Amino acid sequence: MKYYWGWARLSLLFLLLAVSACSNSQNRKSAGVRTEGITREDYIEINRQRVNQEQDLIVHYLDTTGLKMQRTATGLWYRITEEGEGEKIVTGKIVALNYEIRLLDGTLCYSSDEDGRKVFLVGQGGVESGLEEGVLLLKQGSKATFLMPPHLAHGLMGDDDRIPARAILRYEVEVVEVKNKN
Repeated sequence: MKYYWGWARLSLLFLLLAVSACSNSQNRKSAGVRTEGITREDYIEINRQRVNQEQDLIVHYLDTTGLKMQRTATGLWYRITEEGEGEKIVTGKIVALNYEIRLLDGTLCYSSDEDGRKVFLVGQGGVESGLEEGVLLLKQGSKATFLMPPHLAHGLMGDDDRIPARAILRYEVEVVEVKNKN
């Protein structure tokens, strides 16, 4: 939890800096005031540092829990717990999942038991980019665990309901069905 509050404060600072840099920029320009502040490169560096901090939190979580997972180039962590026998998932397929979404502290955010199966067209958007990336590693019948940093899940704002801002999420998924669009 100590780590969470550290990067939460950094996130708040970033947000305040972004708001102050953007606010009244038109008034400053029209008044002839020179605008100085955070450059694009500064924002990129701040974001890079946050992504690294989030990855460090995930590595710490994996060390603490003893989970063995692999990491993709985007920062998605995954572990296939049961290899499916069915059709491999590809872009353009409709996928139905049983799932649980939890915070790293174990708090349940969403589940198919409460909210119904998640059904979506792969490659169409409308779901977390980390979920789309993860299901492309699976086949029908597969079960997997995904750890998604905020940039692959609900980002800076969370979902205004059960997922807080900048949350790292643990997804437990089971691919129930893979079918064609038509």
